[in-house]
Order: sequence, then C-alpha cells, then structure tokens
Amino acid sequence: MSATITSLDTPQPTPAPRGRRLPPRLVRPAAAVLSGALLYLSFPPRPLWWLVLPGFALLGWCLHGRAPRAASGLGLLAGLGFMLPLLHWTGEDVGPVPWLALALAEALFVAAGCVGIAVVSRLAAWPVWAAAVWTLDEAVRSRVPFGGFSWGKIAFGQADGVFLPLAAVGGTPLLSFAVVLCGFGLFEAVRQFRTYRATGEVPRAAAAVAAATVVVPLAASLAALPLVDDSAEDGTATVAAVQGNVPRLGLDFNSQRRAVLDNHARRTEQLARDVRAGKVARPDFVLWPENSSDLDPYRNPDARTVIDDAVRAIGVPTVVGSVIETDSGTLRNTLIQWDPRKGPVATYDKRHIQPFGEYMPMRSVARVFSSDVDRVEREFVPGRQVGVFDLAGTYVGLVTCYEAAFDDAVRDTVTHGAQMIAVPSNNATFGRSEMTYQQLAMSRVRAVEHSRTVVVPVTSGVSAVIRPDGTVVSRTKVFTPDVLVNEVPLRSSLTPATRMGPLPEGVIALVAVAGLGLVTFRRVRERRRTATDTQ
Repeated sequence: MSATITSLDTPQPTPAPRGRRLPPRLVRPAAAVLSGALLYLSFPPRPLWWLVLPGFALLGWCLHGRAPRAASGLGLLAGLGFMLPLLHWTGEDVGPVPWLALALAEALFVAAGCVGIAVVSRLAAWPVWAAAVWTLDEAVRSRVPFGGFSWGKIAFGQADGVFLPLAAVGGTPLLSFAVVLCGFGLFEAVRQFRTYRATGEVPRAAAAVAAATVVVPLAASLAALPLVDDSAEDGTATVAAVQGNVPRLGLDFNSQRRAVLDNHARRTEQLARDVRAGKVARPDFVLWPENSSDLDPYRNPDARTVIDDAVRAIGVPTVVGSVIETDSGTLRNTLIQWDPRKGPVATYDKRHIQPFGEYMPMRSVARVFSSDVDRVEREFVPGRQVGVFDLAGTYVGLVTCYEAAFDDAVRDTVTHGAQMIAVPSNNATFGRSEMTYQQLAMSRVRAVEHSRTVVVPVTSGVSAVIRPDGTVVSRTKVFTPDVLVNEVPLRSSLTPATRMGPLPEGVIALVAVAGLGLVTFRRVRERRRTATDTQ
C-alpha cells in the first residue's frame, strides 16, 4: 500500500513541448492575412493562378457566419495581405508612403466587400451570393474615387488559368465571379464533408449546392473554349513594335525626353536597314510606345524632324506616343498617326488618365503623403473620342497603358471597328518591378475577351505580341532596346462579352444587391416578430 502511495506522490515527468501554437483568437486573423497573400501569389509574374482557389476557400472560412464588425477587421487584414505586396511597385521611385496609402485604400474596399460576404453567408447557396458581392465590390472600386482603380481584379490574375475562356462570354466581371465562386465553393464542399463526418448525413440540397459551385464554373469554362479563336477572319497584318529603352530608370525618365525619342528613332531606322537587307519582313505599320516622344512635335521642330526621318526610313504608317500642349496650357497624352509622306494625320488622346500621376486631385492633401506631387507641375486632361486608326488598311484600336485596366476603354475600340488592339505603354517609372508583368496579363485577358490580337509596345519592356487566344508569341526583355516583328491575325467578329458590354456585370451586381436585401428583409421581419411577441 505504501509503495502505491509513494508512486502516486512521485512527480511525473513533464511531456516535452510540441512547439507553441497560435492562440485561438489569432487563428482567423492569421488565416485572413494568408488568404490575401495567396491571392497576391496567384498574380503574375508567377504562373500560380490556381492559388486563388485556396485563397478564397480560406477567406470563406474566415468570413462564414461572422458578424459584420468581425468581418470588417478580417476583410481589412485579407485586403492588406493582398494589396500591400501587389501594389508595391507604386512606391518604386516615390517611397513607401504613397504605396501604403493606396494599398490601405484598396484594402478598405476589400474590407467592405468582406462585410457583405459575411452578411450573405447565412443564406442558402451562399457561395453564389458571396461571389456576386465580391464582383460588385470590384465594380465599385473600378469606378470610385477619381475614376477608380482596377488593379487587383481577380480576372487579371487568370491569364494562364483554366477559367480564361469565360472572359469571352461575360468579360472580366464574369471571369472574376466564376473564379471566386469556385473558391468559395471549395470551402463549402469541405464544410459539408466535415458535417457528414460528424453527423453521418448532409442535406441533399446543401451537398448539391456545394458540388455545383465548384463544378459549374469549371464546366462553363470548358463549354466556352470554342469562343477562343485565333483564326485570321480578315487576313493578316505584319506589325512592328519598337522598344527603344530609356537611359535611366525612375521618375527622371521625363527629364530624358530627347534621349528616349532618339532611342526609338534609331531602333526604327535600324529596322528599316534590316528590312532592306532581307533580315526581317517589311511591316505594314509600326507601333511606338506611350511617351516615346515627350517632346511635342507640333511645337518642337527638332522632334518633328527626328520622327519624320525615322518614319520615312521605314516607309510605313507609324503610331507615335507623345505629350501635346494645348492652347490653354494643359497637356494631353496623345498617340499620333504619322504618315511617311504627310506627317501627322490623326490623333488619339488618352481618355482614362491616371490620378496622382497625370493629374493631381487634392494636391494639398496629397502633398502631406509625398512631396513628389509637385513633380506634376502641369496637369493632363482626358480625351473624349475613341481611338481607332486606319493603318495601311488595318483598323487598330488604341488603348494607352493604364486604360487597359478599364473594361469600357478596350471594348469601345472593338465596337468602333478595331480588327486588332494596340496598348502603347510606358513602365519605366516603375523600374524592374512586377507592374509590367501584371499589365501584360491584363492585355492577355483582353485578347481573349474581345478575340483580338493585342500588341503591347513599351518604352522599357516588357513589349509583347499576343494572339486572340491569349498566347504570347513574342516578347522582349526589360530595359533592353528591341523590335518585335510579327504577322498577326485580324478579326472582326464580336464575342458575347463584346456584344453585351456591361450587362453581365450589371446582372451580377443585381444578384449581390438582392442577396444583401434579402438578409436585411429577414432581419427586419424577425425584429418585428420579436417586438410583437414581447407586447
């Protein structure tokens, strides 16, 4: 007996610690940040498009059944996990404060959307309502404030993904909706499976919804494959995209205007020599990038002479990106159609100009965040007309750089007769960051959305030629002078996305509003019942 008592009184060895676990109250916040990081990692230059699915599945776990206040905090964490790394390039040459301010502003939009997702997560078939709310959130932040900021649309991370054909059906809104729906559907499938493991049964309707939200987006993507067509309906054109490069990286690009112009002129003249030598095919027309001549050729005779000489050397119509001073003293970001015999014959003025870059809203407030706002001494004004140039018989739609992020800017060129699209751009300000690859992915999505070849000439790269099926057939390296010459298919048929325009986005927005309205109606009804019962 005493031996037994002695053994009980003997201190037992403490088990070795297995490592510290995250406190329970921090699990969901950490998961929210991780979900945002997965969304970021699904974007170019990484070919990890599929990470968006576990990203939204994890976000669904964080938000499902949460109260609005908790959802707003979790949504903000997810938004920061997504937007902080995605938009890091915005601080490339102006420091961290503008980058952090923009990332926070975009994360607040994500937080608002996550509140809506949490609200509708109590409805039957909640992944459908939740995906619609996310898509509505994207639509809002693509429009406000200051004309909106579309960077970070889920659709733009899917240039290599299996869902891409849906862009031809309903544009970027439907593509985003389908991807988000599938991600939330994965979480719902796991949730229903765990319910089955715990209880041994799952309602058939719930199981069917979980399966459908995963299977239907994938099946729809396969069904849309016939819309992805790169055949030459209207023959072909041989196009040259000139990347002249810049002497130095960063915002000082604008002080190098003559050197940048000379670089593009020299590359064009070298192309002309290569054509005469039979080294490359003669192009039907040539595309220079945005800002390839920031010296106004209408006011600067030297710049006009340099452009004239280069265009005459190659002997075909050339699109030149320039900055034009208006009679009122404001500036326009202009693409000029330059004829080898007649000189400038047509212009397109950029319609979606970049806030805090090409014009400065709330200058005094912005100055608090960065003194670099005063580098924008004279503001740009937007154009009003859609840009389609007739270049040697080919109708080329013009979308200048930042405009590629906006659905209407691209679609308008196609509905106005464009057989292919050019996206002249200048990314030199953002150095060797991920920005140029993110923008290239946008152009790939646009190619499939409207079934058009897209050619992207960039001052410093990456320049590329993209076929209507979204494949990149030719591209340059960054900060390397180069010329791309390719024969590309021309097309005139319209995809369903082009024909319907904003209609799919409007329908999805109505679904989101209906879901939020349904929850609100139910809560009001329950409160009235409670009030009646207590009387």
